[in-house]
Amino acid sequence: MTSSKTLSPDAPGRTVLVTGGAGFIGSHVCEALLRRGQRVVALDNFDPYYDPAAKHANVADIRAGEHSGRFELVTGDICDAPLMRATFDRVRPDSVIHLAAKAGVRPSIADPVGYARVNVLGSSVMLDEARRAGVSRFVMASSSSVYGNAPVAPFHEDLDVSAPISPYAATKRACELIAHTHHALTGMPTGCLRFFTVYGPRQRPDLAISLFMRRIARGEPIEVFGAGSTSRDYTFVSDIVAGVIAAHDRIDRFGYRIWNLGNSSPVSLRDMIDGIARTVGKPASTIARPAQPGDVERTFADISRAGAELGFRPATSFADGLASQWAWLRSRL
Repeated sequence: MTSSKTLSPDAPGRTVLVTGGAGFIGSHVCEALLRRGQRVVALDNFDPYYDPAAKHANVADIRAGEHSGRFELVTGDICDAPLMRATFDRVRPDSVIHLAAKAGVRPSIADPVGYARVNVLGSSVMLDEARRAGVSRFVMASSSSVYGNAPVAPFHEDLDVSAPISPYAATKRACELIAHTHHALTGMPTGCLRFFTVYGPRQRPDLAISLFMRRIARGEPIEVFGAGSTSRDYTFVSDIVAGVIAAHDRIDRFGYRIWNLGNSSPVSLRDMIDGIARTVGKPASTIARPAQPGDVERTFADISRAGAELGFRPATSFADGLASQWAWLRSRL
């Protein structure tokens, strides 16, 4: 019989362990894997950073789908090495998509130790257990925040990223270096994906688009930090998921690789607010606030590497993405 480790990465029945699988991006990744016939084990600790009910609702959506018979949820902390070892031993995953992390630039300034523990220690635990279990490949989420206030745009993967400006960004860069060491020592194909400001249905409620949509819909003012001239490379979640799956399937061709996953079309804060107001159908009232420490001035992805190597081509316009997120959010207000 052919070992599952030698099967194609998209082979039906292959088991993928998705950490952070109940979260915004993770739940969409789980659904995409299930649609192509794979067994998915989602691992999440339901961190109370935002209301865990949102993650439970994501899981309920997955379980309501037609492929739920191949889905399993494990509740646990990636820093809990004995639990992770027991999970790997029981589940025997063929591959890992590691999306779990403490997220957010501003909260990391208030809790740098907590961010280092989860993001760096937790990722180290996952990599080591993957090594011990003989996993065929490992793909993990990084962040566009590693670029800091890079002087050159768009941001290419070969830019110097040795000057992060938030603890969150520093932990993500640390994870990339640890992943490189892991590959050098084990030979396991290992990829790092620098996500650029992901939005869409199920977006975390603390993120700007979700927050602004709800406040504008209620006629409440929104806070604008800085002069409103900052810009972000907003990337729709289905495009991100396509990149994650492609990286998972192709990382064995590269050994260790970093890819930007972005839209390569930055939108200013002012234009983002105007776009949300048009989508919601109500005017936006703003309150000016000083710029926040740790916030970068812009993000702008050079996606030429991901395009050439992964076939990554984002297809969702900002206007269409906002409409999709608003339709989802409005059904839950």
